[in-house]
Amino acid sequence: MLYCRGMQQGKTIARWVALGALFLIPITPLIVTNSFFFPFITGKAFYFRILVEILVCAWVVLALIDREYRPRFSWIGVAVLAFVAWMFIADLFAVNVLKAFWSNFERMEGWILLIHLLGLFFAASAVLRAEKKWREWFLWSVTVSIVIVFYSFLQLGGVAKIHQGSNRIDASFGNSAYLAIYLLFTTFVSLWLALTEERPWLKWSLYTLAVLEAILIFYTETRGTIIGLAAGIALASFLAAIAWSGRARRYALTTLIALVLLVGGFLLIKNTSFVRNNDILNRLASISLADMQVRFTLWHMAWEGVTASPKDVIVGYGQEGYNYIFNKYYDPSLYGQEQWFDRAHNAFIDWLVAGGFPAFLLYLSLFITALVALWRSALSQPEKIALTAAIAGYAVHNFVVFDNLYSYVYFFAILALIDSQVGRPIAFFERAPVIDMNGLSLALPIAGACALALIGFVNYPGMRTAGELIQALSPQSNGAAQNLALFEDLAEHPAFAAQEVREQIVSFASSVASSNGQVDATTTSAITSFAIAQIQKQIQQHPGDARTELELATAYNAEGDIPDGIKAIQAAEALSPEKEDIYIQEGAADWDLENFAGAKAAFDKAYALGSSFTDLAIYAAVGDFITNNKAGADKILLGAYGTTTVNSDILALAYYRTLDYPDLLALWRLRASAPTATASDAFGLAAAYYLAGEKQQAIAQVNAAIAKYPASAAQGQQLLAEIQAGQ
Repeated sequence: MLYCRGMQQGKTIARWVALGALFLIPITPLIVTNSFFFPFITGKAFYFRILVEILVCAWVVLALIDREYRPRFSWIGVAVLAFVAWMFIADLFAVNVLKAFWSNFERMEGWILLIHLLGLFFAASAVLRAEKKWREWFLWSVTVSIVIVFYSFLQLGGVAKIHQGSNRIDASFGNSAYLAIYLLFTTFVSLWLALTEERPWLKWSLYTLAVLEAILIFYTETRGTIIGLAAGIALASFLAAIAWSGRARRYALTTLIALVLLVGGFLLIKNTSFVRNNDILNRLASISLADMQVRFTLWHMAWEGVTASPKDVIVGYGQEGYNYIFNKYYDPSLYGQEQWFDRAHNAFIDWLVAGGFPAFLLYLSLFITALVALWRSALSQPEKIALTAAIAGYAVHNFVVFDNLYSYVYFFAILALIDSQVGRPIAFFERAPVIDMNGLSLALPIAGACALALIGFVNYPGMRTAGELIQALSPQSNGAAQNLALFEDLAEHPAFAAQEVREQIVSFASSVASSNGQVDATTTSAITSFAIAQIQKQIQQHPGDARTELELATAYNAEGDIPDGIKAIQAAEALSPEKEDIYIQEGAADWDLENFAGAKAAFDKAYALGSSFTDLAIYAAVGDFITNNKAGADKILLGAYGTTTVNSDILALAYYRTLDYPDLLALWRLRASAPTATASDAFGLAAAYYLAGEKQQAIAQVNAAIAKYPASAAQGQQLLAEIQAGQ
């Protein structure tokens, strides 16, 4: 009896630990750690990883005790295992192996996330199947989503801050697209639970929650997810109309017809002022092939990169490898977009880049095997239809957006649910004996030790770095010298995010160097020298990245070493020869060195690559101005703007440096007379008059500005005093 009681107690401990970890996972979206770098990302990821590590260790003990918890065979399980295994191989051949396995703070993905998702898949499938708690787990998940919904409505009402600085709600995700895909999953899961719920109060509560979540998806303004929602609802209605009969079929057909009419009606009015004056509707109305051009360009670059060699076709570039494609195959038409894309903004293509065609096909197989297994399972038709809609909506979303932590979690949870319904016992595992009390007395402490070891090895170094980096970036009581000491300590024990730490060191060095003497010269020199050494180490360890070469240039510039900065910029040009911004940086550096011919050559290269961009025309015009070719500059400006008087800070600087006061005055008159002009613009015109030697005009302009902008009178009086004093 004592033996049986001991075995039961051991099983109870493992069971509750496993269930506790599983039921804590849905809280992940609520985790925000402001003490960590990238607080909306890192805290969630570390929390999820730790729970999965505990879950897997507890599940292994349960599987040793009871055959019911052991893995079962299904083709979806084969697909998941093969996908993760192949990515292990592909990441070994990655351009940056360390980053492929560990990712960075901004993404927190890499193979380390995949192995945790694999652990979640098998452990959740076995434990929730054996415990018959799948419904409770998903019900708890949508219960947690109520908090997210409430938070989202607070943002809509202006009570809570939107973290992206726009009108697109993001709740506790810090990113509207991440919130959108979370809401898409919870919408369809809520519908699934509502369709199979017998208690009226809960059924209608779930329906209400699904409607609210669907509405909030529109307020994220994430077009791919909105289309995914519509596609999922349309597919669910179509399947229901085929599979059901009577009143249920009529409801399904009504929903499908209403959706078609709604979409059709929207297309008819999309160019009206009603739509154009509404941010959400206008964003939806802007969906077109032309609007997708940036995505198409990113996908084409990915295709060029993957098909460049047999190796890339087979193993790709490894996870987090898209930036190397972005460097080498950069398309000049992307000028004016984000400086650095690390994703193709299509999850399917992202896996093609990460692991070649095998990874692309295996990722695709996750969807195919899931749908086939789902419709062969014993789940009810409402469950099959709702889950099919969720998978389809997710696939549509992933066609134009990349994945994130919790969309992975929800997807793999649904895969695990399906696996648990169709899995067949595996003879090898079934024949393996269960452990006795002696084995259990060893298994429990070993599992606990393994969990602690995993937490310590996989998570603690990154958690420490994420926290210490925030401290190093924050103002310190002993000033910048203390910040430097903190950065030096970080550099001595780098975690997987060494590149991000080094980039932040460069950013800090730049801010110190431009602080107008607020930091003493000795400390400033120590900080900039340290930044240079760290980014050089990054380049030595992981060469071939244009971004890090430009970081080195920034560090050199912070130290005042512009010639070496130019060498670093040129190294970046060799890695990304068609990126206009790099030539602009080279031209600006040459200009500072008064190498006017070099500046003109660099500006001309940028303009030749992107002659359709008026910003680049300005730089080309500046190149002509500083090389005494005013006629050439005017010709460029006339061709790009239809006038030679263009409101531009770069042109203003060129006019000032070349003592071209007539053009400088014309530019400031344009600024000061604009409908959006401010007091600063009016005072700027006065300063231009003074520089041009027209002191009385300058005084008159200041007085006119004070009369027009009385709130800026103090600033105007100070400027008058400086003019009178001849400063």
